Amino acid sequence: MLTGSMVAMVTPMNGDGSIDWAGLERLVEHHVGQGTDAIVSVGTTGESATLDHGEHAEVIERTVKAVAGRIPVIGGTGSNSTEESIALTRTAQQAGVSACLLVVPYYNKPPQEGLYQHFRSIAEAVSVPQILYNVPGRTGVDMANDTTLRLSEIDNIVGIKDATNDLDRGADLIRRCPDDFAVYSGEDGTACRLMLAGGKGTISVSANAAPRLMHEMCTAAVAGDEETALQRDGQLRDLHAAMFVQSNPIPAKWAVCQQGLIGGGIRLPLVVLDDEYHVTVRAAMSTAGVL
Repeated sequence: MLTGSMVAMVTPMNGDGSIDWAGLERLVEHHVGQGTDAIVSVGTTGESATLDHGEHAEVIERTVKAVAGRIPVIGGTGSNSTEESIALTRTAQQAGVSACLLVVPYYNKPPQEGLYQHFRSIAEAVSVPQILYNVPGRTGVDMANDTTLRLSEIDNIVGIKDATNDLDRGADLIRRCPDDFAVYSGEDGTACRLMLAGGKGTISVSANAAPRLMHEMCTAAVAGDEETALQRDGQLRDLHAAMFVQSNPIPAKWAVCQQGLIGGGIRLPLVVLDDEYHVTVRAAMSTAGVL
């Protein structure tokens, strides 16, 4: 079972929007060295919406190659098309990922039975371990806990990233899910509390800018060390908020650029962080000790 701080890693880009492959390798080395427990490649934070299929596959493949087995890599392979999700998941499995992250289909708003059949079809078509991802604020549809629990009975569906920001819902899933099914946080601001309630880790935006501190917080929280976990989370609180002053991953990419790890490239329709937020993000990074 995957546990701890799993960074939803940004995809480095050059000023013209092309992918910065050298920057990708630098980021991988940085995260391995800073204690990140797993890398999510080409999730929403990795700008999956504007990478074409070839780029999507290549970013995952190159991330796996750069990691070289030192930590797990999770490929973001979700789509609002079941057939497309199957194809992306199969490609990621061939690249050597440890698991895939599959978002609830967005925009077409399937009913609960449609969600169940969608994820079941992918799991039956591709044997790689699969983590569901419920983020109703982005997809426009909310997967009910009962649907998740039905899916948890499928052998290679091994967990869920819960980005509902509803701790009661997360606790309900933790209480009712099988022992071999993991509930992960998808909301940095409440991740510590969800892990202290039995969650197994977080898929984190803040970990882009503060990988060591996120690792320390998650390790303590998963182990039940409440005092240490809350102390580390207190250092991160401002950063959690700052990472969403504009649409993700705009602030995260700007923060990592300020650390000298990547350039400032981002792909339209997203743009670089507005000047009015620079002070806010810098202050949050300073509080976390990562600027």
